[in-house]
Amino acid sequence: MLATIRATSSSREIPVLMLTARREEPDRIRGLTLGADDYLTKPFSTLELVLRVGAILRRARSAATSSDTVSVGPLEIDRARHRVTVSGQAIDLTATEFKLLLTLALRRGRLQSRAQLLEDVWDAAPDVQTRTVDMHVQRLRAKLGPELELIETIRGFGYRLRAVNGSL
Repeated sequence: MLATIRATSSSREIPVLMLTARREEPDRIRGLTLGADDYLTKPFSTLELVLRVGAILRRARSAATSSDTVSVGPLEIDRARHRVTVSGQAIDLTATEFKLLLTLALRRGRLQSRAQLLEDVWDAAPDVQTRTVDMHVQRLRAKLGPELELIETIRGFGYRLRAVNGSL
């Protein structure tokens, strides 16, 4: 069963904790070799189970956010190479535009206030009143070309990168 889960691309990254009565070392080794993220034998305490699940979820979240490539529809952001492509065509962004787009992409589908973006992208105090965010979003939209509608303006609040079907 575990081998089937790990062989399927849609379920390959799902964290697996084996809960079993099989305590012998060869059983534990086999379970971990097959792809389990952790192995817990009965009897176990509820606290230990909660802590192990928490550790597995932290590792899974860390692995998901440290991926080198973030894709949103035709938009692909390669963090390692500091490169952005739209439908396979590279677009040239400043460091700030790259950081702004990456921040919106990592939080796609969720509203980002101007204050949040000022704090996260520019390391500015959130109470600073400035049109910097608006100007950078306008420049970013111009560079994205036909995909400029990916960045939505939520009037009076901020911006959101639209979640596109098929993107996480």
